[in-house]
Amino acid sequence: MTPNLFIKTNIEFASYDEVFHHLADTFIKEGIVKESYREAIFEREADFPTGIMLEHHAVAIPHCDASHALKPAICVIRPNQVVKFNRPDEDGTVNAELIIALVVTDPKDQLVILRKLFGKLQDNDFVEDLIKTADIDLPNLIQQNLQL
Repeated sequence: MTPNLFIKTNIEFASYDEVFHHLADTFIKEGIVKESYREAIFEREADFPTGIMLEHHAVAIPHCDASHALKPAICVIRPNQVVKFNRPDEDGTVNAELIIALVVTDPKDQLVILRKLFGKLQDNDFVEDLIKTADIDLPNLIQQNLQL
């Protein structure tokens, strides 16, 4: 099943808490996730932080267990200002320029999508394109590169 794609730009968040509430509000309203998603994404982030430092940029890839999902979705957020996320590999934070939230209905799909996404995020040109591409062209860029 092709995931629903959400693109959010020209938006500001004071913290990742605000990002997660925004994601939960959006996904619940759109029928993508169950009400339990909100608590689950906070719990997962506390146990397994999602801020990742790439070669030149930082991203966050929040997600939670498939049991909270009703439909698959990807939400790419390009905030106006960086959002601090904790790093999974060490103490400290990253200033995420991109937030790519994943919602999967099948746990096996989650691994496939994460591998594909991590592979593409190793490509500096793709990451630069995600950051700089005009809002209107972002959906096409994402669909072409992630083969959604």
